[in-house]
Amino acid sequence: MKKTEQKVLLQLARATIVAQVHGQPLPVLEKPSETLLSHSGCFVTIKQQGQLRGCIGSFVAQQPLWQTVREMAVSAATRDPRFYPMRPADLAEFQLEISVLSPLQLVQSIEEIQVGRHGLYLIKGHAHGVLLPQVATEYGWDRETFLRHTCLKAGLPETAWKKDCEIYIFSAEVFGE
Repeated sequence: MKKTEQKVLLQLARATIVAQVHGQPLPVLEKPSETLLSHSGCFVTIKQQGQLRGCIGSFVAQQPLWQTVREMAVSAATRDPRFYPMRPADLAEFQLEISVLSPLQLVQSIEEIQVGRHGLYLIKGHAHGVLLPQVATEYGWDRETFLRHTCLKAGLPETAWKKDCEIYIFSAEVFGE
């Protein structure tokens, strides 16, 4: 993806969050590029003072990327169950990061997981958890630590990945403000 397209998506996500918080109509891209019209999953991450403030995404896109970014920006700002919905006062200072995702790939062996390159999506029964590729790098985790934390994110015991678990990997093009 070109830097100009990344910039457009970051500006769109920011304008969308501001509009949503103020109850205004969401912005629309008039002439999106071919890349921004493609269908890709994505996550939008909001941070305030370096701390996570919201992060929501989707692996499946049933609409153009720019619309998925807009939808995930609204969700990250208002529907992340870990945080209260953003209010006007929260708009004073926040940073955005967008992760455009590759398709999911089921792993046959954990040896396929490349820390720093892959994100994890783990499913066991009705529980599921996801961690983006950059999370393991930010915390300096090895493969097993990454798996343990993905289990915890899913609400599972940290060793749940060892038995009867579906583990998917994906890569992400990550860019931020």
